[in-house]
Amino acid sequence: MNIMFNLNTERPIFPFTAIVGQEEMKLALLLNVIDPKIGGVMIMGDRGTGKSTTIRALVDLLPEIQVVANDPFNSDPVDPDLMSNEVREKIDNNENLELSVQKIQMVDLPLGATEDRVCGTIDIEKALNEGIKAFEPGLLAKANRGILYVDEVNLLDDHLVDVLLDAAASGWNTVEREGISVTHPARFILVGSGNPEEGELRPQLLDRFGMHAQIGTVKEPKLRVQVVEQRIAFDSSPIEFVKNYENSQSQLIQNIIQARQLLPTVHLDYELRMKISNICSHLNVDGLRGDLVTNRASKALASFEGRTQVSYEDIERVISLCLRHRLRTDPLESMDTGTKVKETFYQIFH
Repeated sequence: MNIMFNLNTERPIFPFTAIVGQEEMKLALLLNVIDPKIGGVMIMGDRGTGKSTTIRALVDLLPEIQVVANDPFNSDPVDPDLMSNEVREKIDNNENLELSVQKIQMVDLPLGATEDRVCGTIDIEKALNEGIKAFEPGLLAKANRGILYVDEVNLLDDHLVDVLLDAAASGWNTVEREGISVTHPARFILVGSGNPEEGELRPQLLDRFGMHAQIGTVKEPKLRVQVVEQRIAFDSSPIEFVKNYENSQSQLIQNIIQARQLLPTVHLDYELRMKISNICSHLNVDGLRGDLVTNRASKALASFEGRTQVSYEDIERVISLCLRHRLRTDPLESMDTGTKVKETFYQIFH
């Protein structure tokens, strides 16, 4: 297994399998890698709880994909929904495509990024003078078929969040300027993280994230000591530390690849689907996103564990992640939304 280095720091990335605790966050991230159609994940938690470390550790686990070589959109050579217009034209003209293999990319969106940096820009002068659409791709183009990570997403400008969520939902990004329009595929897993003390996302925006993981500071003294020891060991000798986790990392990568292959064969019984929708209805969840995401997440979990049949336990493990952020909050109610989801789950299933 190749040790992955962060290009900015030239240091190895902390291994995903070395992260202690925070099982809910790790599960949500893995399920989204297995099935990107789950719709991404929002991770909210206190400072210093390992949000960024865990998300960046995910990079090392991302499987390889086939892309059209030298294409700025990481176009899929087979799926029309994942290829640029230029690649489609080449296929229509029976031109041979040069292909390459690369790891799924994770693109960081800086907090101060402008809309042009995110969406891309059109060089109007070049377009008018040369009669071509001179498009400079942005971060959404680079993130196509990959992961777009937004740290402190709750501090991001609302308009920019709208742009991200619209692209994530439709799988396409459109840039228009002076009557010139360019559209390109932008299907990515949107991962956001933030500190609730610094503000919450608007409910209608929060609902657009497939899953919502809440994490807190580890309370158990033994676990806290283990976390500190892991961090000290990594900082002292990062290359040696990463080598110690090569086998577990390789095994997890293989599990993800097998899960992605198995996913289309996973079956969710009609009775279980009815109960999922019954829970969503009972909790007054608006729309059908909650039903869809819970169905997808439970299937992804079953495939990750090598099964083709979704069980009651699969739904139990993912349902809070899928629904807690879709509930209408009552300031007079003391019960948190995750507990409310679980209580309703047990009422419906028993």
